[in-house]
Order: sequence, then structure tokens, then C-alpha cells
Amino acid sequence: MDRREFIKTTSAVAAMTSARKLMAAPTTKRQPELIKAENAKAGASFQLTRMRPDGAKSYRTSLIEGYCSRQSVKAGEKMDIFVSTRPVARFSVEIFRMGYYGGSGARLMTTLGPFEGKEQPVPEMADKRLRECRWEASTTLTIPQDWPSGVYLGRLSTIPEAADKPYWQSYIVFIVTDDRPADILFQCSDNTWQAYNRWPVNESLYTDPRAAHAPGVSVSFDRPYGKYVQIFDNPQSMGSGEFLLWEYPLCYWLEKEGYDVTYCSNVDNLNPANLARAKSMISVGHDEYWDMRQYANVKQAIADGLSVLWLSANDVYMVTPFTPNAKGEANRRLTRETCYGEFREEEKEAYSKVLGPFENPGPDERDIIGARTTVPFNGGGDWTCAKPEHWLFEGTGMKKGDSIPGLVGWEFHGDPDTARPGLEVVGEGNVWASGTRLGKYAATVYEGPKKNIVFNATTIFWCQGLSDPPGHMIPWSHFSRPHGPDERVQQMTRNALKRALA
Repeated sequence: MDRREFIKTTSAVAAMTSARKLMAAPTTKRQPELIKAENAKAGASFQLTRMRPDGAKSYRTSLIEGYCSRQSVKAGEKMDIFVSTRPVARFSVEIFRMGYYGGSGARLMTTLGPFEGKEQPVPEMADKRLRECRWEASTTLTIPQDWPSGVYLGRLSTIPEAADKPYWQSYIVFIVTDDRPADILFQCSDNTWQAYNRWPVNESLYTDPRAAHAPGVSVSFDRPYGKYVQIFDNPQSMGSGEFLLWEYPLCYWLEKEGYDVTYCSNVDNLNPANLARAKSMISVGHDEYWDMRQYANVKQAIADGLSVLWLSANDVYMVTPFTPNAKGEANRRLTRETCYGEFREEEKEAYSKVLGPFENPGPDERDIIGARTTVPFNGGGDWTCAKPEHWLFEGTGMKKGDSIPGLVGWEFHGDPDTARPGLEVVGEGNVWASGTRLGKYAATVYEGPKKNIVFNATTIFWCQGLSDPPGHMIPWSHFSRPHGPDERVQQMTRNALKRALA
């Protein structure tokens, strides 16, 4: 999509917003106590006990692995679950909803099976380096009406033939969404989970021999998630995308605090009505890959009064339109086409062997964030208060120059849009890529046209300062690491939500 086409699309979205809201407006009533009531129920341990990758450098476990037919699904709708076992083994699936649940971190919703397993084929690599499975469904799950919106993990477990034989495990992951009005819309960054997924051998949007960010490369949601290995090795993550790494601490904390939150995937925000039902949207963790329709819808939603909290970084960086899979099922593939915003000359020079070349870049991500990804686009550093009199710091006790150790990383935002009236830089400082190469970050806040706010926390690691739930590992990268839960991060998040929901 070139600029002219994008302008047409944006204008069309603006013109149709009111009509779409009427056509697709949620019919359910507000349920502000739903999450509190849900988390009063008994929790359960969801963690993997036994997991073995195929080899030391393998990103998969062919012993048992699977995927779902949809990124998100609503109560009453059906979803296929595809599982492969090698060697052939019987297996079961325990479905957990992720939350707080008295500190357990999850609730066991149901157990499916046992099923007779089978080995399912690894697809050949197709055009655009695409690996897309066409497995036979192992079972079909109809989402019960009383399952609340949330992130759900399915724990796949083989059933040994005898007591002296081992069992093996991995996850599947899906999101239950809904139409109910809510205070907070938690948007999972599952496009980015898939962009970095290396299953089965080494196929992601980053493994094209031309360049790590080469255009014209595709990935499919029709395949299992492999183990996360980008900045640290986390066997616990096998099959869960990147949820447990970057997004789970926010989910756990929000539900512990009793906020009225509902969940969605990236693809759900192709529908502007999904944004219109919330007071605030939160982008979580690593939210790099966006369809341009998402961008247009969020930009219009901010104009309509939606607050957005970017508790994340490297956001809205690459233009990746959704397309159908081989079966014609919508929005099951992503293809990297170009970047958001023009790269600066120093960026083109510094990353000439990594980026693009990209033609017809999309709009500047600063229009909806307040800052952008800059060179160097990764590193680690301390999050430093720049404007202690700002409402963001109320109750934190922070003074100018006070820092939260290691909170910035491993990617961040800089180059704030200082030409935007009212934009305030609330945090700024240094990061060091590879431990020594200097970069600059900026955390920003600006006010929307209806007293709504847009807060850019500027770091993928922000949610590490909120909680450290069961099954989560505190990361480190570029010789720097966050320290885990911090009362100042928690209070700043409360302050931002208080403004966003007012």
C-alpha cells in the first residue's frame, strides 16, 4: 500500500467509523466486576514439568507440539486444535485461563482427551520462505459461554504406555475475546510472536539469507510456536508464543489489582468497533508488526477519545498485511512489506545490511505513539525521571534524575515528536547496545483531543517492573537486566490508568 492508497484508507476508516460503531456495537452489558469475580475462583499450576527440544540447537519439540486454527475466538465459537506426536502417543490437553487467581497465575478450565496421537507432516518451504501446516485436527473445542475473555494456554501432555515410561509436554496458546464494553483492552502482540517464531527448522521473518529485515517474507499462524531464543533461552516458553515472557506480568498484575480488562489479538483491531468499546487500549511488550488497517483504526480511535498506553517498545515498526492461508481462511498469514515512517540517513547507513531496502514506507508511528524506534534499536539502560512534577510520578517519590535500574531494554523508543503540541518527555536517558554503543531513549505523554492520553513507556521491559508471576523468567539483554517488581513502576502504571480511565 503506497501513501496515496493509505490516505484513501484512512479517510474511508474515518468516514465509516460512526456507521461501523452502530453496526458492530457490543450488545452485552458492562460487567465491571467480572475479573474480580473470576479471580476469586481456585487457581492451578499451569507450568510445564517435562519438555525436551529435538536437539541443542532446535526450536521445536516433535515429541508433542500443536497449534490452533484461530488467533482469537469468542464464547460459543469453535476452534480446531492440531497436535502431532513423534513417536505416536496418546495425549491430553489441559486448558488454563491466565490471570492472578490468588497467586497461582492460572485457572484450569477443562481437560480434553485422551486422544490418539499421530505424527503430522512438516510442510515444505514455499514461496516467501513460508512454512504452513495443513494438519488434521485432533479435536474441535467450542468455547463455553461462561469462559471470560483472556489468554488461554493449553498444556499438551503425552500419556505414557507404562509407569516406567516418561511423558512430555508443550503448550498451545489462544485468546478468548468478547464484545463487552470494558475499561481496558489488553492487545496481545501475537503478530510479533509469530514474526519471531522459528518453527520448524529456522523459519521466521528474520532468517531470509538476503537480510534480517528483508521484504517479501511471510509467516503463517498455521504452525506450532517454537521455543523462544531471541535474547535468552526459555524452555518454559515452548508453544506459548511470547506471552509468558513479556505480557504475562501485566496480565497477572492487572487481574490482581481488579481492573476491568478484556483481551484481544492484533487481528481483532482490524475492526474499529473492537477499540470503540474500551476506554483505554494497552499495547504490551514487543508489538512490532502491524497491518496498516490497525494503524488507521488506532489513529482514528485516539481522535475519538481512546487512551493508549504503550507499555511496550519497537512498536508499529514493520508493515505486515494479513492475508488468507492456503484454505482461504482470512488473516492467517503475515508478510513483511515495508517499514513505518521514513528511516533517517544514519539509520540507513548503520543498518544497510539488516534493513530493507524498503519502498513506499507507511506513516510515521510517532503519530500514534509520540516517539519511534531509533538507531541503535536495541540496548539496555536505566529508566530515569525527567519531569518529577508530572502527574505520572504522583506517589512515587521520584526526583529528577532518579532511575529504575535496568528497566529500559532490550528495545526502546526515542526521537520524540517534539513538534506535537503538548507532548511532554517524562523520562529520558542512555542505553548501550552490545554493552557499549550509546543510544538515547525517551518516554513521552501527550493528550488527545478529548482529554484522553497517549503514554509511551518506551521499553519492552516495562511490565517486568509490575510482577514476577509463576512460570515467568526475568530477562536480560545487552549485559543489562531489570530487577523485577518495583513499586515506582506499579504506581506510575496506576497513575497512567487513572488518567486513561477518567
